[in-house]
Amino acid sequence: MHYDVIVVGLGAMGAATLYQLAKRGVRVAGIDRYAPPHDQGSSHGDTRITRLAIGEGAAYVPLALNSHRIWRELEARSGEHLLEACGMLMISDSRVATRGHGAADFAGQTAALARQYGIPHELLDAAAIARRFPQFTGYGPHAAGYYEPGAGYVRPERCIAVQIALARQDGAALHLDTQVLSMTARAGGGVDVHTANGTLSAGHVISCAGMWSGKLLGEPFAGLLTVCRQRLYWFELDEPQRYAAGSPVFVRLDTGADADSSYGFPPLPGENAIKIATEDYSDNSDPDHIDRAIGAAEAEAMYRRYVAGRLAGVSSRLLKAKVCTYTITPDFNFIIDAHPGLPGVTVVSACSGHGFKHSAGVGEALAKRHCGEADAADLSAFAVPRHG
Repeated sequence: MHYDVIVVGLGAMGAATLYQLAKRGVRVAGIDRYAPPHDQGSSHGDTRITRLAIGEGAAYVPLALNSHRIWRELEARSGEHLLEACGMLMISDSRVATRGHGAADFAGQTAALARQYGIPHELLDAAAIARRFPQFTGYGPHAAGYYEPGAGYVRPERCIAVQIALARQDGAALHLDTQVLSMTARAGGGVDVHTANGTLSAGHVISCAGMWSGKLLGEPFAGLLTVCRQRLYWFELDEPQRYAAGSPVFVRLDTGADADSSYGFPPLPGENAIKIATEDYSDNSDPDHIDRAIGAAEAEAMYRRYVAGRLAGVSSRLLKAKVCTYTITPDFNFIIDAHPGLPGVTVVSACSGHGFKHSAGVGEALAKRHCGEADAADLSAFAVPRHG
C-alpha cells in the first residue's frame, strides 16, 4: 500500500497532522502501535493546560493561538467540548527569576510575550491573589501572580479521538495496533515503513513517535532524547465550593530548579478532585518498560510537598493516579525537522513536556507546508542543528 504521506504515531502531534492532511485531500495513512487515544504514551490524563503567552519562547505563541482556533473549529464540526477557557493563574516569587522548561525567567518571559502579542492578562500582587483566589495559599508576601483569562485546559483523549475520527471521515487510512519496526529510504525516492504487520510505503513520512523516537529513528535522536516518568495525582476535595465555577488552572513556580514547579486543574464536572502534578527530570526510562504503578509513599510525599498548606480544602485521600512520560531535549524545546540521515522523513518529537497545547497548530503547519500553502506557521526554530 502506497500513500502520499504516512504519519507514524497518533498521539497529540500525529493525530493533529493526520487530520489536517486528510482535510486537505492528501492520501494519508496513520499508524500507531496501540489504538489511540490510549494511556501508554504522553497524551492522556484527562486534562492538559493550554495558555497563549508561552514562557518557553516567542516561537510557540503563534502555534498556541492557532491551536485554540482549531480546537473551536473541531468542536463546531464534531459537537464535542474540547477546550475549557477557565483562566490560568501562575504564582512565582517577585524577588527572583524562576526557571521553567529551560527558560531562565519563565514568569517574566510569559508576561513579556503577553504584552508583545496583545494577549489579555493581569499582573497581581500577593494581596490581590489572596482576595481573588483564596483557594491558593502558602506563597508569602512577595508572591507575584500572572492571570490569563483565555487560558485553561483541553481534553487530550477527546482531542485525539475527534481528530482521528474526522481524519478517517475525510479519507485517511488507519493502521492501529501496528508497531513500526523501522523505516528505510526507497531507491528513487520515498520511504518504506516496515511494521509488524507488513510494509507500507509513502512519498513522505512524518514521525510523531513520542517516547519511542530515539529507538525508532536512531542517531542523532537516540542521543538527544531522554524519557522521563511523570506522575499525575487526583486528591479528593473536602471543600468543593472553593473550586467551583471560576477556579483556574494553576502553575506554582518555586525558586529552585525546573523540577520544583507544580501545576494543577480545577475539578471536572462530576468529579470531586483536584488533579496536580510536578515535573520530574530525574528518570531516564526505557519507553518499553515504564513503571506505571504509583505507590502510597509517592502519593504521601506529593501531598505533603505540593498540596498541604498550598491548596485549601483538599484532602490527602488519593482518588486516582496515572503515569505518563515526557520526552526531553537538551534545551527543553521541540524538535521538528527533516531527519538528517533518512531522506523523506520529518521528525516531530520530542516536545519536552509542553507539546499538547501546540499540537493542533503544529499539525496544521506541517500539513500546510506539505501542500505548499504560503501561510504555514514558521517551524524553523525547532530545527535539529541547534543541538550541535
